[in-house]
Formats: sequence, C-alpha cells, structure tokens
Amino acid sequence: MTSTTRSSTKRWSAARSSSRPSGGGSTGYAVFLLPGIVLSVIVLVIPMLMNVSFSFTRWSGVGKPQWIGLANYDQLIHDQDFWASFEHIGGLIIALAVVPTLLGLVIAALLFDYLSKRFGDRWATTLRSGLYLPQVLPVTVTGIVWSWLLNAQYGTVNILLKDIGLGSWQQDWLGSPHWALPSVMLVMVWFQVGYPVVMFMAGLQRIDPGIYEAANLDGASWFQRFRYITVHLIKPEIYVVLVTTTIAAMKIFGQIFVLTRGGPGNSTLVPSYFAYLNFFQKLNVGYGSAISTVLTVIIILVTVVFLQLQNRSERRSGWGL
Repeated sequence: MTSTTRSSTKRWSAARSSSRPSGGGSTGYAVFLLPGIVLSVIVLVIPMLMNVSFSFTRWSGVGKPQWIGLANYDQLIHDQDFWASFEHIGGLIIALAVVPTLLGLVIAALLFDYLSKRFGDRWATTLRSGLYLPQVLPVTVTGIVWSWLLNAQYGTVNILLKDIGLGSWQQDWLGSPHWALPSVMLVMVWFQVGYPVVMFMAGLQRIDPGIYEAANLDGASWFQRFRYITVHLIKPEIYVVLVTTTIAAMKIFGQIFVLTRGGPGNSTLVPSYFAYLNFFQKLNVGYGSAISTVLTVIIILVTVVFLQLQNRSERRSGWGL
C-alpha cells in the first residue's frame, strides 16, 4: 500500500514538472499575448506607418502617389483652417475634460457621501447609471436627438424659451457662427459627465470609511472632507479621467459630423474632421495624412506629459508604496 502511494506521488510530481514551461514561468504567457500583438500591428501600426508615408506625397487616392517631401507640412503651417481647428479643440477639451471632471468629482462625492447614506445605495446607483447612459448610446442617435432639440424652427429649446417668456433668447444654436461651438460644448458636457462619475465612485469605494469617520469626529464639514480626503485620495482616477477625456476631445469626430459638419463656415471645424474633408471630399489624401500625422504626434506628446505628471505625483504622495 505504501509503495503504491509513493509511486503515485512520483508520477504526479513528474507530471507537474513536465507541465511547467522549460524557460521559466513567464515565457509561457507570450503565446497568449501573440494574437493581440499581431492584431495591433495589422490594425494600428501598419496603417499608421502608411499614413505617415502618404503625408509626404500628393495623391488623390487613385493612381500612383507623387513624392513631394515636406510640402504638405509646409502648407499646414500656413493654413488658417488648420490652426482654427486646433483653437476649437481647446474649447472642446474644456467641454469634454475639464468641466466633466470637475462636475464628476462633485456629483460622485454627493452620491457616495450624502445620497447613498441617507437614501440607500439603490438611489445612488440609479442616478449613476442614468448619468452614464449617454456613454452607451450610439453617437449618431445622441447627435440626431440634440440636433432636433436645438433646431431653430421646431427645436424644443427654442419652443421652451418662448413658452416661459424668454423668446428674445431664441437662437439658431447650431447654425450661428457665434453659438455653434458653445452649443456643441454644452452637448459634450452632457455626453461626457457620466464617465467621470462612474470612475470617481469606483475610486471612492476603495477609501477606508474610517478616514471619513475620523474627519466627522474632528468636526470636518462636507466640503473639507471633499477637499482634503476625497480629492486627494482619488488622484489616480482623476489623472486617468483627464488623460482619456483629453485624448477623446483631441480626436473627436462623430459628434461634430452629426451635429454641424464643421460649420457653419469653419466655426466648429476640428482636426479629425478637417482630415476627413481632405481625404474624402477634396481627395487630397497626402494633405489629410499630414493632418492626421500631426494630430497623432500631439496626442502622443500630451499623453506622455500626463503620465509624467502622474508618476511625479505618485512619487510625492507615495501611492506606489
């Protein structure tokens, strides 16, 4: 009986040792990473390199590209529409990154620290889901609905203003050069605010409740708890939200395409839509590729800067310890 048990143990140990990767424990995982790496190279890296190469050519999309060197980039430097598109990006960064982050912090803190404690987690979860709903709806659907709401003739916004005696405030919200960009910014705030709320509420759940209890015992007000505890302890989530929303603002396309098509005039033109115009309407693929290349480089630089700031803040605060 004892010899049988020993032989079974030896066979089990031999099977375990034979099943281990011969080159170390971590080498076996490379096989699982390979499909993702190959797909990323095919879908991202190769098209990006092709785009860069086309940016040095004059090409309509048909026939053989003509090499022109840096001529497209020289044209970009003197193109007022190109620089105007980046000015509009500044406004959209405020609407997609800055304002939603600030609102998201306050709303998440109210839902987590006030509403859930007084009315239960169900109400906080319901409101959080409602705020996040625009994120899961198709961009086309939300854009069309807002274009109906802001329509100059039959839009709900103008009708409501007239009904409450503010008819002088009626505007052609998406058709006026002065109001088109602010209107798009307002829509973007509505669209984006749910994402920071979800991220920040997830971050708040990892904070030790004893910290808030100690602050309450010390007589700290809600604003003091928000400023010195909440904001400080969810800085990692704040950085993640700012990076992702800033990148989303810089490469925004779908909402602009549905709401304004970059107009009226060029009042809501953004780099991605400007590249689209050159690719598919003006058939100037080389120039559109130059716009896309510059935009990609700027997004990479902004991401690197954010990551450096986050790493520096982590080292000062000791998050990584």
